[in-house]
Amino acid sequence: MKPLDEWFAEHGIDEVEAIVPDMTGVARGKIMPAHKYKAEEGLRLPESIFLQTVTGDYPKDERAIHPAEIDIALRADGNTVRRVPWTPEPTALIIHDCYYADGAAVEMSPRQVLRRVLGRYSERGWRPVVAPELEFYIVKPNTDADYPLEPPIGRSGRAEIGRQSFSIDALNEFEPLFEDIYAYCEAQRIEIDTLIHESGAAQMEVNLLHGEPLELADQAFLLKRTIREAALRHKMYATFMGKPMEDEPGSAMHVHQSVMDIQSGESVFSTATGNPSPLFFAHIAGLQKYLSAAMSLLAPNVNSYRRLIRHHAAPINLQWGYDNRTAGLRVPLSPAAARRVENRVAGADANPYLAIAASLACGYLGMTEGLEPGDPVSGSAYDLPHDLPRSLEGALACLQQCEPLRELLGDRFVLAYNAVKECEVEAFMHVISSWEREYLLLNV
Repeated sequence: MKPLDEWFAEHGIDEVEAIVPDMTGVARGKIMPAHKYKAEEGLRLPESIFLQTVTGDYPKDERAIHPAEIDIALRADGNTVRRVPWTPEPTALIIHDCYYADGAAVEMSPRQVLRRVLGRYSERGWRPVVAPELEFYIVKPNTDADYPLEPPIGRSGRAEIGRQSFSIDALNEFEPLFEDIYAYCEAQRIEIDTLIHESGAAQMEVNLLHGEPLELADQAFLLKRTIREAALRHKMYATFMGKPMEDEPGSAMHVHQSVMDIQSGESVFSTATGNPSPLFFAHIAGLQKYLSAAMSLLAPNVNSYRRLIRHHAAPINLQWGYDNRTAGLRVPLSPAAARRVENRVAGADANPYLAIAASLACGYLGMTEGLEPGDPVSGSAYDLPHDLPRSLEGALACLQQCEPLRELLGDRFVLAYNAVKECEVEAFMHVISSWEREYLLLNV
């Protein structure tokens, strides 16, 4: 990688966005003139950026934050520098890692949590590979939160009124928007594999090419921002809410994951004869045993749990099966070298760093503990019991009680994450919904 000042000069960069992904996956940081950005001198932000909730509040749990509200140092990851394609001035973005004054990494940084999990794999001589798939809705601009979301008007002058799974014509209704998304992604080295129309009205899915988990988490983080920006320029909103419309399917972030041997470069999920290996089954078993405890990282908002209902294109349990889309854990048809597990539990509203870290952590625990999975499901997993946490509050309690997962992700991170999410649950409990007024006002 070239020195950043040389890269800025080569690309005529005037401004720099110094970015840190927070707990929610929001881009925090600073914007400054390029000539004032000195990576070697470092930038500073308050540690509390990782404790800010989605509502802009901060948790009351004093254990979650240093009492002096100290600063942290930002260190540029030179591999992440990209040109921001939608700004009027030539602008670069750089994702940063965070450190304390003594040089220790900030454990509650989502990027560091993923690095920590990947470090455990590396110690075993393993290298994970992932491929995220992100679903989202395009909707009309909605400036009044009391009104439900609606599909936008396409080039035909009409809004989508029915479900158009995999429809090319329905995709072409928004061709100018997708052309911009493709162009923006190409400019930022976000490697899109496919774009499809999903089940919901104006619901889309973008699949990313498989690769190294930290790089793919960076791409997924930037992709969500890119799609929202592109939609705004076409007078639409793009939303990654887990369940934005009550009568439509929710939006997922499916994570395909496999593990390679660092020395040989071969998949540890397959034997020399091409059959599934014991490590492959142990990885599935780890997902089955621990994903419930990791649920708050895959479904991080109170709205997330509205998606996970029976017969709505989302899993309700941690059954696994071969080419079975009703199961929470699907093994797609593939050659031995590409054998993988698709985690279908995570929502599109999840922080990509944390969802990938949690999913890989669960598989890792299965591999290191030598676990064995249950039998694969050949029929509909929707006919089996619901065994995932049904609320964010319940999921947070599961994470707190799971010592192996807390140790792997970092106790400091889990303490901070739970404090942030408990604060959000508390804020939600102050809201009275229209459903409550409709059915309870005069009947109870």
